[in-house]
Amino acid sequence: MADPPKRTWFLRRAESALRRGFQRAYETVRVDPQQYLSHLQAAHRLPVSSFQDMDSLPVELLDELAAQTIRAGMKIAAAEGAGFGLAGIFSLLPDLSILAVITLRTVQKLSLIYGFEYNTDEEVAELWIAAASAAGVDIGRELVERQIVNKFVPRVIERIAARASVEVVEKWSARVIPLASSILGAGLNYYFVRAWGERARNHFRERHLVLRQQRAGRALPEGVRLLPRAQREE
Repeated sequence: MADPPKRTWFLRRAESALRRGFQRAYETVRVDPQQYLSHLQAAHRLPVSSFQDMDSLPVELLDELAAQTIRAGMKIAAAEGAGFGLAGIFSLLPDLSILAVITLRTVQKLSLIYGFEYNTDEEVAELWIAAASAAGVDIGRELVERQIVNKFVPRVIERIAARASVEVVEKWSARVIPLASSILGAGLNYYFVRAWGERARNHFRERHLVLRQQRAGRALPEGVRLLPRAQREE
């Protein structure tokens, strides 16, 4: 009889940790677009002067950059999960907060790779719509108050954290033995970022292809196609 209340308490704590992590990533440790553009130019020799130029690059190149970005986020998350996992279940809550930061920064980088900045309120709202999509959350049109981002973002964060915490508690509940927990924490974080990253990539890729088509006023390049809806929503 005592298990349900205990589980409910832990679920609330997990949700709170995720919410703090996403809020922190939004407010203080977000990816700086200009710095990231400089990184892409230097590391990959991209012939672009702004993110608006990303639609001049081959879609296949953007897809490869996105794949590399997701893999990098997965590795960082795995290392973080392994480190915190040494303390077993007691490290789960701080681990979740950091995992939320890693995940959102990965989503932000994917947004930029496909040419979508988040300097305006409208762009910030679109970023969080993508994050909600990555979490498998249907925020509904009634929640979209893009003209009032300060109200919109916290409400989206609440829904994302609520959805993610259920997934987290179900999968992370085995982290009770320190050494096994370290291995498990690394693996769970790794696949968590992969799943979110792939869903976010599909979201941005879909929008990028549509905008590229609209701007060019022609059909999509040969060999490039929109992902099937079922795959985009995985």
